[in-house]
Amino acid sequence: MFKDPIVEEVRAARQRHSARFNHDLDAIVADLKEKQRHMDRPVVSRTPKQPMRKAS
Repeated sequence: MFKDPIVEEVRAARQRHSARFNHDLDAIVADLKEKQRHMDRPVVSRTPKQPMRKAS
């Protein structure tokens, strides 16, 4: 199976970041939100799309 080096790099970075917070999801989210507050770029937030209904 082909291993994409970019995917491997992203996974490794995610693992290192998660390990910094003992894999505590609440702590990870809090850290990412704090980083987001200090960004120089606007954060885009979109409303979710409604699923399409199946034709009968």
